[in-house]
Amino acid sequence: MIVGERILDVSGKKTIGASIKGLNINIALEDVQRQNGQVEITYVYTANYEENVGQIKIKGVLVAKEEDKLANEIVDMWKKNKKVPDAYAETVLSAVNYSGSANGTLLARVLGLTAPLIPPRIQLSKASAPEKPAAKK
Repeated sequence: MIVGERILDVSGKKTIGASIKGLNINIALEDVQRQNGQVEITYVYTANYEENVGQIKIKGVLVAKEEDKLANEIVDMWKKNKKVPDAYAETVLSAVNYSGSANGTLLARVLGLTAPLIPPRIQLSKASAPEKPAAKK
């Protein structure tokens, strides 16, 4: 479970007079470590405003409190493959996206850019087929 976050570095720039043609969000995990019984995940959130109109970059650390088994699995997988387990990656990416959108909005306002908001992905679950009404006699 993600229990905290520290922002380490923030930067932004805008090209004067250019109009925004799109927005590209990139989230990169840089490091995963175990510190004081917690998992610390260093990330970089980058919002690129197309085409070379501007950029917002936020570097931070997510702090998670996990059971020892899961914490060890996360750190071991990172050391071997520079990846985190798929199920855990969704949680991490959602947290980084939320933080980047919230903190990036403040920076975007100062720079005169639109907020770096990407709508969440909507997933539908498969429902069972509806029951047909019984035939009347």
